[in-house]
Amino acid sequence: MLRRQFLKSSAALGAGLALTPRLASSQRADSELIILAGYAPAESSFGQGLDLIGERLEARFGNAVEVKYVYNVIEIGYEAGNSLLWLVDAGLVTLGYLSIADQVDALNVAALPFLFPDEASARAVMDGPLGAAAAAQMESQTNYRVLGFFENGLRHISNSVRPVRTPADVRGLRIRPHRSQLRLFELLGAAGPVMELPATIPLMADGTVHGQENPFENIVSYGIHDVQRYYTTTAHSYLSRPIFVNRERFDAWPAELQQEMRAAVADAVRLQREVHDREELAARAIIEAGGGEVVDLTPEQRAEFVAVAEPIYAEAREIYSAELLRLVGL
Repeated sequence: MLRRQFLKSSAALGAGLALTPRLASSQRADSELIILAGYAPAESSFGQGLDLIGERLEARFGNAVEVKYVYNVIEIGYEAGNSLLWLVDAGLVTLGYLSIADQVDALNVAALPFLFPDEASARAVMDGPLGAAAAAQMESQTNYRVLGFFENGLRHISNSVRPVRTPADVRGLRIRPHRSQLRLFELLGAAGPVMELPATIPLMADGTVHGQENPFENIVSYGIHDVQRYYTTTAHSYLSRPIFVNRERFDAWPAELQQEMRAAVADAVRLQREVHDREELAARAIIEAGGGEVVDLTPEQRAEFVAVAEPIYAEAREIYSAELLRLVGL
């Protein structure tokens, strides 16, 4: 169960509070304190999404709400992984977002390799029954309300050794995969350590790990482009980031505040996607300006990668329900 897996002990919670004076600060009298948290820079598409949520709530309710932001919990001492899950579960923050594709069946299905030709196709699926299925599973196993999905986006391969145009070019490299992509990189013969991205960057800098896989926006946001030279637009997987709130607290709010929060999140999702599209182009330009070499796969080259991933689809049919797979056309 997600709840059992990610809750920390009360001692750990107490230690965490000492790291976050902004979270523990006093609030105004007669106001609802709403803390919006993430793990990306304030200027990122995710940070801008949080800004929109807070600004809309303040515009609607004025002094009846007090909005605080912790754009990146890593900067105040929390781990890059599942900290936001327990921070929201414990009520220390009001709203968070996180990539947890490997823990939710519907999100894991959406992350299957080479499933979507573009982000528009993926968004249509996440805005429909598959997103609803992911939200239902999370809510059934946790103390959350899922209000929407930011997107991590389509993922690409980078490395510091050589250009990648075919699966043979990847074999032998040590690529740090997201947990949901480990099987793909095992098949490619390039599976490196599954670890949090910030901890991997020094290993990429010294050559212990050769590369990683992420959207261009994340590559630049984390400074990965400073330690990588070669990039390939494999677009091999799409990851969503559920946006979730503490269910008990949310359900105790007046109906008008619940409705406004849902509406604000819907607007924030639209904004985050728009900004992400622009940031992907801007990030690629930054990578290339810094000497990075970007390979755009031809349809024929991409088909070679798809063929390598074929066993994953057979495995998926053994793991997931036919009904769930039909939602993504499998």
